[in-house]
Amino acid sequence: MENNGPSLAPASATLLIHSIRSGEKQEGYLRVLRRRAGHGENRSQPGRGWYNSPKSHAFARLTMTEKALLSVVVPAYNEQDSLAAVVNRLVEVVPYLKEIIVVDDCSRDATPQIVEELKAKHPALVRGFRHERNQGKTAALKTGFAEASGEIVIVQDADLEYDPTEIRDVIGPIVDGVADVVYGSRFMVKKAARVLYFYHYVANKGLTFLSNTMTNLNMSDVETGYKAFRGEITRNMIITSSGFGFEIEVTAKVAKLGCRIYEVPISYYGRTYDEGKKIGPIDGLHALWFIFKYNLFVSLGRSFRARPQLPKRRLGNES
Repeated sequence: MENNGPSLAPASATLLIHSIRSGEKQEGYLRVLRRRAGHGENRSQPGRGWYNSPKSHAFARLTMTEKALLSVVVPAYNEQDSLAAVVNRLVEVVPYLKEIIVVDDCSRDATPQIVEELKAKHPALVRGFRHERNQGKTAALKTGFAEASGEIVIVQDADLEYDPTEIRDVIGPIVDGVADVVYGSRFMVKKAARVLYFYHYVANKGLTFLSNTMTNLNMSDVETGYKAFRGEITRNMIITSSGFGFEIEVTAKVAKLGCRIYEVPISYYGRTYDEGKKIGPIDGLHALWFIFKYNLFVSLGRSFRARPQLPKRRLGNES
């Protein structure tokens, strides 16, 4: 399968090969690649996360031969320091890209201005929407899903915790026609993962265990930010939770639907609360209630406007 995306200058690709063969420092290549790929235009140059990872930049796409079928929904709230880097990286490396839908959940910083700049910079790909009052991540996703037209829809957080170069792996089973839903798991096989809060790890594992007991699935990470779906699923799903409740609600509903669900390992470049992390203990308590609510008290008929038709066929094409 070929890579997809805006072409890098031939000299950049040559430089990468030469760097690998000669053992030159990867940092030198990254400086050149960032300048040629336009990274210097970002409002900020974040110093953490995948942005400065050699792997992230070495996996840039070199061709534009794949079918445009992917909608990326980016919920954003006060993400002025990272939004431009995330969206520019999506444009550079994500295969099958059809559109990027940024939903600003009534940010109070420069996020709205950055959204407008990104729309002007990538007019064929970036669409922006804004809530007039802050409603939470789930509401932002509902807005984005309603606007998404792709055969595949994936969620990309606007921070730097999830690396867009791994979207190819996440959507791969759907493209190949073997899955309807794919979760990127931070716990399946350890890739790059920042070491942070132990109680977050315990909470994630506990919520995943309780969710599994209700859905009879053997998921390893229901709270992951990387979730990809066939578009029919998100466009027909009735989403009623609030805050960060989407993760639990959607898991219960795709289980009721009988979707073919896969997990793939992903990296995780977590951030601290000082760096802008927003989820808190109250969200964990809400998640506990949502596990019982959406598994026991919400039927399949109340979960979807119309039952999605999920043909078992390959979606991507190669040329």
